Amino acid sequence: MKFTLSWLKSHLDTNATLDEIVYALTDLGLEVEGVEDRGAKLADFTIGKVISAEKHPDADRLRVCQVETDEGLKQIICGAPNAREGITVVVAKPGVYVPGIDITIGVGKIRGIESFGMMASEREMELSDEHDGIIELPSGDVGDRFVDWLAANDPAKVDPVIEIAITPNRPDALGVRGIARDLAARGLGTMIARDVTPVAATFAADMAVSIDDDTLDGCPLFTGRLIRGVKNGPSPEWLQDMLRAIGLRPINFLVDVTNFFTYDLNRPLHVFDADKVAGNLRVHRAAGGEEIVALDDKTYTLQSGQMVISDDNAAESIAGVMGGAATGCSDETVNVFVESAYWDPVQIAYTGRALKINSDARYRFERGIDPAFTAEGLEHAVRMIVDHAGGEVSEVISAGAVPDVARAYKLDTDRVQSLVGMEIPAETQRATLEALGFVLEGDMAHVPSWRPDVRGEADLVEEVARIASLTKLVGKPMSRVAGVPKPVLTPMQLRERAARRTIAALGYNECVTYSFIDADAAKVFEGGTDATKLENPISSEMSHLRPALLPGLLQAAARNQARGYMDLALFEVGAAFQGGEPGEQHVLATGLLVGHSGPKDLRGERRGVDVFDAKADAEAVLSAIGAPAKVQILRGAPSWWHPGRSGKMCLGPKKVMAEFGEIHPKVLDALDVKGPAVGFTVYLAEPPFPKAKSTTRPALKLRDLQAVERDFAFVVDAEVEALTLVNAAAGADKALIEDVRVFDEFIGGALGEGKKSLAVTVRLQPTDATLTEKDIEAVSEKVIAKVSKATGGVLRG
Repeated sequence: MKFTLSWLKSHLDTNATLDEIVYALTDLGLEVEGVEDRGAKLADFTIGKVISAEKHPDADRLRVCQVETDEGLKQIICGAPNAREGITVVVAKPGVYVPGIDITIGVGKIRGIESFGMMASEREMELSDEHDGIIELPSGDVGDRFVDWLAANDPAKVDPVIEIAITPNRPDALGVRGIARDLAARGLGTMIARDVTPVAATFAADMAVSIDDDTLDGCPLFTGRLIRGVKNGPSPEWLQDMLRAIGLRPINFLVDVTNFFTYDLNRPLHVFDADKVAGNLRVHRAAGGEEIVALDDKTYTLQSGQMVISDDNAAESIAGVMGGAATGCSDETVNVFVESAYWDPVQIAYTGRALKINSDARYRFERGIDPAFTAEGLEHAVRMIVDHAGGEVSEVISAGAVPDVARAYKLDTDRVQSLVGMEIPAETQRATLEALGFVLEGDMAHVPSWRPDVRGEADLVEEVARIASLTKLVGKPMSRVAGVPKPVLTPMQLRERAARRTIAALGYNECVTYSFIDADAAKVFEGGTDATKLENPISSEMSHLRPALLPGLLQAAARNQARGYMDLALFEVGAAFQGGEPGEQHVLATGLLVGHSGPKDLRGERRGVDVFDAKADAEAVLSAIGAPAKVQILRGAPSWWHPGRSGKMCLGPKKVMAEFGEIHPKVLDALDVKGPAVGFTVYLAEPPFPKAKSTTRPALKLRDLQAVERDFAFVVDAEVEALTLVNAAAGADKALIEDVRVFDEFIGGALGEGKKSLAVTVRLQPTDATLTEKDIEAVSEKVIAKVSKATGGVLRG
């Protein structure tokens, strides 16, 4: 959005400097992207006076002029028809760069006579397209800078041009008046009234406007007035200057008026040459396939449903985007229909994007302009046209009604101060909102129609804060807390942190993957149902909520293996989902080992990872989060684990705290991972939380009595699991037996077919008195009896 300083001052009565205005704009959220000093390129031009002008002896059209300058009398040869004695001119002395002709003036000879400079025209200084003669100034002292004369007498030509970036939520700042309103609210001036007196109607128009019923949602209101007897042509110089300053090319007065109000009041308009309109105007949906030549002389094919303005013969305008060339205004236009309408932002955006048309009208309509200003904006344009181009005006032609955008939100002045962190008096807050156009009724702030971005109480806080300026926030140290503060993290968060640190300490690398995976991968892990399907996925590869963390880790492993990294240790702590409702998720800590235990070495210690690596790491995580030390190891892990090389760590058949094992070969094949691969998953919420809450560790319990170990070797059937034997032995005397572990396995030989020997060490830890031989024998008999009953095994002789 570009505008000049003088343009801004036509709305804002201010004494603020350019620097103050630029700083305030950025602070208000209207970031200044640049300021163009248009007077800089004219800084070296000075004012001179022609003392004499004699005909060149060898050229009829040239004159040898003696020009008084700040460096004395200079001889300048000039071919302009108006070069004569006594006029005040603009002089470019040798060494001055002339932007309009892209040359630097030097001393030269023209037909044998030397010339020491040039007298400039407006086009040569890029002030306008006028080049029929040199500039004649009505005033000015010899030697003064021309740019200073312009600043005092014609400031529009050297006004600084300010360019600001407009965020999508501030469509009101796409008009100079909206920018002035923000600056006035900040206190940099007062708003200048720009009320308009409608031109009195002198006749009833012989044309009508209608909006189809299926188009009212896209065009709630369409208004216009017919003006007869207009004298079109070049715009007044002040209007051309304003448009050129912001990069727009003046076309003719009628078109320039619409461009002016687009930037001045953020009110896009359109003018039809009424003599080229056949019958009445109708706003409707395109059937699809219609072609229209727009004002940019390009032909566009309309798509079904796009809004269009048609007369009785054909489509004449792409509604809210660009007018048609067939009914465009030219210098010969004498009867004009001025249109002002409100268009739905979303539908204008769809049309503009589909047709790939970028116009000032589309840019504003798709962001949302002031619907309540539709009729008043029309009157502003009609008044300017009649005042400068004459004509008589019809009654207002309209269809539809102004859409109701009224809404109000409560202003809690104490809450504003709390959120902003500054002391802003309630009276100041109310005055700020009123200056921005809000209407206060008690504590309710009614939002102005030009602010579609204000949608709640939080937006009121933002308005007060940005006008007050967040640069005034003063940092304050936090108050000191007496004693020990309460813990901030929840027990579950502490558990997640402990699991994450423990797995990282075991040598794993943490992954952070998306919570979404593709349907095929989800089905491998018993997911991919409609309950976890996303309605609007980022891509087809992220269509479902993940049922487990393993698929993401396996996909990461596959990507690493594709790049030559075959040995991996990856983990992730996060949520997995059984459904899309609250509570249908659980927090997991999952680790994955792929490949081998280490690099190749001379001693041959390198080996493939196995199920016991995963089991040990799972036990380490459970220990770190405070799970009970004694757990049951059971079969029945989910289908993505190898059925014979996996297990569950449980406190009971239904209380599963962790799973571990080898990844099923079918899963590895589906996710393109080369094995061996093992892993574990710990359900962080399953281990019971401690009942007593304490910030300290429990007291260390040390036994002052010596432990005793006894070895047993049992002959059992080959299919008997070692864990069954260990659990049976441990249950023989839960008070005394501290630990049972397997240290040897022997199969075949003298034992016979289908038999094996399992040797275990049973550690006894007394608590009250030293164990006697008799006590040890009694416990040993219990161990033998328990194991025999549970496994059918006998003590090996």
